[in-house]
Amino acid sequence: MAKHLTQADVEAILSIIYAWKDQKLTWEGICDASASVIGKKPTRQSLNANKLIKEVYKSKKLTLKAHGPVTPKPSSLTMAGDRIARLQSEIENLKRKNSILLEQFVIWQYNAYKRGIKEHQLNEPLPRIDRERTE
Repeated sequence: MAKHLTQADVEAILSIIYAWKDQKLTWEGICDASASVIGKKPTRQSLNANKLIKEVYKSKKLTLKAHGPVTPKPSSLTMAGDRIARLQSEIENLKRKNSILLEQFVIWQYNAYKRGIKEHQLNEPLPRIDRERTE
């Protein structure tokens, strides 16, 4: 039986998917690329079972399908270094925001559970706005 993926393994696999440059992105390709990074070759099923990996995989696959592999070339190393620093800062900021939103979601989830609100009630669509009505 395959070992479960740790949070560090998931982060490493996500980095591999984000950096994927080939036109063809496959689960098997990710498994092979992950083996050297995390020390073991994960199965396609274990990668597909992780929601975050699955969503990033689908997003990257759609991006590659629509635009192909993107390799921007800066005009100088200074500009490249500045861009890398800016993007790393942006990534850290987005990770922080994502963490805050996940914490907020857990709080909402607990409060909904505590008050007996069911999942189907939370997923009800918003009411339709009737703009033709005058009062």
